[in-house]
Amino acid sequence: MKAMILAAGYGKRMRPLTDHTPKPLLQAGGKALIEYHIEALRDAGIESLVINAGWLGETLAATLGDGARYGIPIVYSHEGTPLETAGGIKRALPLLGDQPFALVNGDIWTDFDLSRLMGDRPDPVHLVLVDNPAHHPQGDFHLTEQGRLRDNAEPRLTYAGIGRFDPAVFANLPDGEAKLAPLLRAAMAEDAASGEHHRGQWWDIGTPERLDELDRLLNSAGMTQAIPGE
Repeated sequence: MKAMILAAGYGKRMRPLTDHTPKPLLQAGGKALIEYHIEALRDAGIESLVINAGWLGETLAATLGDGARYGIPIVYSHEGTPLETAGGIKRALPLLGDQPFALVNGDIWTDFDLSRLMGDRPDPVHLVLVDNPAHHPQGDFHLTEQGRLRDNAEPRLTYAGIGRFDPAVFANLPDGEAKLAPLLRAAMAEDAASGEHHRGQWWDIGTPERLDELDRLLNSAGMTQAIPGE
């Protein structure tokens, strides 16, 4: 199974930190955010990674290289102008192949066990959801007791930026910029989307303050044992 890490955004809310550093290369706990994902996906059994690169993509590729030092092959899907999530995935499909793949946002931190995305699943879309953070109290989607995702029901949880997708979800999408949410809602309308609720650590690093808070957490006594890949 392959995986894709989304890393092409501008990181505008993180400026000036992202003026010269791609957001996924910002560090917390002495390691770049994206390195936690690379190591966790490797340890979960993922065979190779695709990373989409947009803003400062050359810096990202030069820093991470071909994955040899992480023990997992890495290839890059260069976008130039960022294509939004679905557009970036569509661009990367030739690199991802025709089998289901894992997807992880490059600007989060979590202790979610990514090996849970492996194995056979009947649905073309499977999302990991988390409790609604303070900056997103309304949430995104409803998760039924049977593990089905619904768009028009309460209560709602927040999409964690972690999922498993069949490439067919994106196959008919026109090339160019496209958002992921409409495709997710279409799958839910067809009862073709499942989900699970992760109740552990999850951080959306959307501001410098949250990055500083995560850095303090990871550097605090005992937390290094919870770092994926360590």
